[in-house]
Amino acid sequence: MHGFDDIETYAYGMWPAALVSIGIFVFFVLSYLKPKKRWEWQSMGTYSAFVVALFTEMYGFPLTIYILTSVLGSQYPVLNPFGHINGHLWVTLAGGSTTVWIIVMLVSNVAMFGGLFIMGKAWKQIHRANGELITTGLYRRVRHPQYSALFLITVGMLIQWPTLVTAAMWPVLIFMYYRLALREEKEMEIRFVDKYIPYRMRVPMFWPRLASDRNL
Repeated sequence: MHGFDDIETYAYGMWPAALVSIGIFVFFVLSYLKPKKRWEWQSMGTYSAFVVALFTEMYGFPLTIYILTSVLGSQYPVLNPFGHINGHLWVTLAGGSTTVWIIVMLVSNVAMFGGLFIMGKAWKQIHRANGELITTGLYRRVRHPQYSALFLITVGMLIQWPTLVTAAMWPVLIFMYYRLALREEKEMEIRFVDKYIPYRMRVPMFWPRLASDRNL
């Protein structure tokens, strides 16, 4: 079954849409994470590059589609790969199904905007703490909820518009923020001495434990 986009169209070159989308996702994350030190800016730069690569292919120039169509040729699963719905890899694998498109958009938007919500909530806790160690709310479940939220946002982006470039960049992004989290934890151990190590041993880094695990 092919989607409603089988007519000959070229749904890219929409650079204003790409720039607006990049600006929104970089601005909100930058506002919540507020990088100050060099390694914080390095991690933020990696995230920004990920976002630029994603929306450039989503609206501007579909590099992944060009590569796949050049390799597969007439074997590419849809009739019009350069229509927007068929530029999505998950939908393409489903033969251009509009049902798959709707499901993917729903799941990815829940992940992305859920991540932004969590990031904002964690930022409010940090702002209210006035420099004290936070062990309540989101920080009772994970030690770095803002980074967990960032990972959720980027997973949502990968679901919404997977590309060869962003798939390659995502592990690098995760590593950069994992390394940043380790740096921050060393500073917290020095700053809070006896309080932080027990907290670190009790609470997972990024992903909350299941209810049954917390009772162990």
